Amino acid sequence: MSNTGATAREPRFILATDVGSTTTKARFFGKVDGEWRFLASGEAPTTVEKPVEDVTKGVRNAVREVEELTGHRILDDSSEELGFIMPYLGGKTGIDVYVSTSSAGGGLQMLVSGVVKSITAESAQRAALGAGAIVMDVLSVDDGREVYEKVNALRFLRPDMILLAGGTDGGDKTHVLEMAEVIAVSKPRPRFGVSYRLPVVYAGNRDARGDVRKMLSEDFFDVRVVDNIRPQIEVERVEPARNAILELFMEHVMAHAPGYEKLMRLTSTDIMPTPAAEGLMMRTFAEMKGVNVIGVGMGGATTNVYSVFDGRFLRTVSANLGMSYSIGNVLKEAGLENVRRWIPFDITSDELMGIVYNKMIRPTTIPMTLEDLAVEHAVARESIRMAFNHHKYLARELKGVKKERTISDIFEEVRAEETYIDMRRVDYIIGTGGLLSRAPRRAQSMIILADAFQPIGFTYVMQDSVFMIPHLGVLSKIYRDIALEIFEKECLVPLGTLIAAAGVGTVGEKVADVTIEYSESEKEQVELTFGSVVKIPLSQHKEVTVTVQPTKKFDFGPGFGKRVSKRVRGGVVGVVLDGRGRPLYLPQDERERRKLLTSWYRAIEAYPKEFLDKLG
Repeated sequence: MSNTGATAREPRFILATDVGSTTTKARFFGKVDGEWRFLASGEAPTTVEKPVEDVTKGVRNAVREVEELTGHRILDDSSEELGFIMPYLGGKTGIDVYVSTSSAGGGLQMLVSGVVKSITAESAQRAALGAGAIVMDVLSVDDGREVYEKVNALRFLRPDMILLAGGTDGGDKTHVLEMAEVIAVSKPRPRFGVSYRLPVVYAGNRDARGDVRKMLSEDFFDVRVVDNIRPQIEVERVEPARNAILELFMEHVMAHAPGYEKLMRLTSTDIMPTPAAEGLMMRTFAEMKGVNVIGVGMGGATTNVYSVFDGRFLRTVSANLGMSYSIGNVLKEAGLENVRRWIPFDITSDELMGIVYNKMIRPTTIPMTLEDLAVEHAVARESIRMAFNHHKYLARELKGVKKERTISDIFEEVRAEETYIDMRRVDYIIGTGGLLSRAPRRAQSMIILADAFQPIGFTYVMQDSVFMIPHLGVLSKIYRDIALEIFEKECLVPLGTLIAAAGVGTVGEKVADVTIEYSESEKEQVELTFGSVVKIPLSQHKEVTVTVQPTKKFDFGPGFGKRVSKRVRGGVVGVVLDGRGRPLYLPQDERERRKLLTSWYRAIEAYPKEFLDKLG
């Protein structure tokens, strides 16, 4: 009774699963009283490894939990194999659509190769990341490594796929063929054994296509040729390469993972890598609302950052920054002092490292004390901050646009281009991942996101409620409107509007006069001072007009000292006025800094009053 295609009529019930590296998550959606609702979720251990080695068993267990919670029959038990009752049969029997994402076995892992590190290699990296890949290494002619070092790197790493780019159409072929030769000599083996050829996507100079095919022997490689990522030095086209990566992911990686072939026969659309689906939902939301969005997905091992800015989509993954398995890495990369600066109480280096190392040893545990929780939140800020720095490095205007240059000129280019992401023009910040979704108080998520991203002006902040963004992302491929409706109504928790000033001052100095207009007859005046945070309770269903008149030293978006007035919406936290400056001001003196931190947490009620009173 299973069905492989999406039904022609509008569906009534939808099942979505995410086969993660450790947990398989099922989400069940239905149309109730004319509105789409999230009905139930089920979770079970992923069964990709021995002794089971069949992902469909974990999917069955997760869906069985949904059935038990709702009384709705979904599974077709007429055979041993996994099957669903499709289409919907009426009452509490059947579903119309089944979609799935996967990051089991570590997700899609890729090697990227280009000619010039800051041009084609960077463009290729953007294409791979946008397809939901973890980029294992980036090779280029000018990466500073000798040929034998590149060969050793390729032999040691076992990727799922290689993306090779380089050269403009009609330009010199020498350098891109040099990189193809390195790949040919190395003969890297695919991660899932030696029974199939390693896929290579070639997205370089079209004149070199024939030579690349000859060099990369059909005995070892499956070469897929697509349009050049950089056909001209001032043009970037990543979509053809990104689409080819997703197709090959299905054909090769998924087909060779245990049980995926059976699962692929059941889905209404292709299985997507989890990060690609998460990015697609962020992109769909931004495009359908016509807004600029920054999103972050905090995992146990990785931190993904997404941006859709003026229609340009970018995803980056920081594979060594996470909140459980990789938490020690965050501490190492950020440094003890950078983490400690967010903690509102006295803590020694040994105590801080002890809390972090305990989390590494027991990655699935949750903090037992408020002190442990505050430490985790401090680490989270640094994880997002560093991941966002990495993101901004790739979110740059294309190299080589300003003037025509030769390849030798480009090799000498060292000046970092500025990012195109303007924090004054970010409309929404969206957070997802266990640490944010499961924060005991929503105000904690809001201040973590505010501190890590430090937006300027008026920004609406939201977070995922129960981790369903990837499920909705893959659903948006076939039902965009339904996915967006569930995303806004059921998935996102509206935290509220953050109104923040750029500029530097001294604590207590006046930043701006703020007027909150509830109605023609009801207004509230607030004097915002430097170093302070003010929370105005306002529900998500209410809007007010906020007018800000800053002093000459501060900017709320339109410029220093310029008045701005906007209609804003509340949220679970409300409207937050942020007078802490940009870059955010934290005193060097330990006692002053802790006092200031405590005042911020008290102002937005991030932690219990008794805990903050103890701190002074």
